[in-house]
This record gives sequence, C-alpha cells and structure tokens, in this order.
Amino acid sequence: MRIATWNVNSIRSRIDRVMGWLERNDIDVLALQETKCREDQFPGLELSAMGYDYALFGLNQWNGVALISRVGLDDIATSFADDQPHYGEPAALEARSIGATCDGVRVWSFYVPNGRAVDHPHYFYKLAWLERLRQAAGDWLADNPQARIALTGDWNVAPRDEDVWDMTRFEGHTHVSPRERAAFQAVLDAGYTDVVRPHTPGPGVYTYWDYKQLSFPKKKGLRIDFILASPALADRVHSAWIDREERKGKGASDHAPVVVEMS
Repeated sequence: MRIATWNVNSIRSRIDRVMGWLERNDIDVLALQETKCREDQFPGLELSAMGYDYALFGLNQWNGVALISRVGLDDIATSFADDQPHYGEPAALEARSIGATCDGVRVWSFYVPNGRAVDHPHYFYKLAWLERLRQAAGDWLADNPQARIALTGDWNVAPRDEDVWDMTRFEGHTHVSPRERAAFQAVLDAGYTDVVRPHTPGPGVYTYWDYKQLSFPKKKGLRIDFILASPALADRVHSAWIDREERKGKGASDHAPVVVEMS
C-alpha cells in the first residue's frame, strides 16, 4: 500500500496535477490539505472516474482537508476529538482534520494551524490543537496497541534546525519555536514514529518552498509535512520519499507530496 500526503493549496486549481500524479505514482490513499473549497465545489467526479472514493471536510475558501482512496473509506470522522479546539469570533470548528479507515489503516489528514506569530491568539490555538491531538492519538494506542494508524499532513512545524534553510531567518517566529517543537515531539512520544525521515535524511531536505523570492530554485525551504505511524504500521513501512519534482513547473503547489510504501 502507498499512502501519501500533499498540501495542494487549492484542489480546484490543481486537480489535473493531482490526477496525473496519482496515476504516475500508483497511490492507494492520498491525504490532502488546503483544499480551499466547499464540499459542493470539490472535483469528485474526476477522481471517481479514476476509481477513487473521496471524503472532504471543507467549509469555505480557507483550510479544508480530504482523503482520496481506492482501497475504501470507512468510519469517516471530521474531528479527532469531540472537544477539538475551535477558533474565531464566535469560536467554531475549522476544517483541519479528517480521518477514515482504508483497508485496515486508520488514515488522518491534518492541516495544523499556522500560528501566525508567537504572541498571536492563533499561536495558542495551535498549541492547544496539537496538545488535544496528542491526547487523542495516545488514547487510540492505549485502546488498541496493535492499531495501524497514519497521522499525515501539513504540521506547520519544523522539528529540527536542519528542517529550515536558514535558522537565523526564523528566530523568534512560528514553526520553529520551542513550544511548537515540544508539541510535535509530544505526539511522537505518544507512540508514533516519523517514518519518512529515515528514508530522506537531511539537512537540506524540505517539503515546502514559498512562492516568493525564487525560494524553490534557491533551495530555501522548510520540512513541515510528515507522516507519523503507530508501531504496528511503522513496522510495515519499507520505503518513503518526498516528490520534489512535483514542486516544479507551472501551476505547482508550494508543497511537495510525501509518500510511504508499506507491505
């Protein structure tokens, strides 16, 4: 089975690229982030014609997550906890998580809040969101240590200095702050493993490059997209890669797809 995650930065703008990439790479399950559309705007007919089922959580032109699968989508959930943190005035659930069981694997697509600035309310929302996810993810393994779970998505955290093209440019900013890194590590400590990094070691290995200032050709990137696996799933992963080539060309997303292959 091949499971991938990709922040597509608007599925309607990039459906042709997504379809071509799925076909070329023989993907079984694709987790999407920043779909940026309502459910009635999602280009599902095109995916159905390729033999894929899909599930989407999208409320408007912001955020949005989806799962695309050719191996089933069962027990779909659009929040990882009943009390998943809300944001806004008034506070509301944002379209940032969706999960489903795909051929025995519980796959989650997460679009973790950005944080904006370390003194912004959105930053504290981000920390609360990650902490509640840690609790939920830990509970899933406590309930069933043999559960096969994939926590995928755009985490908006660069866990290590080597995951940032120039740490001096990010000092005092989000994505690299000690509290964000500790929150990400806490999810790992709940029993999960980054199953991509061993196959794609850094430094200089990234998943995101800003559209501005020629960041991609200048290799000014961040590693913020991850697939974390439960022990029972991690044991089955035998390869993984970041498809940097998909960041190239006209109409590319600013993120690259991340893929794991397992037995």
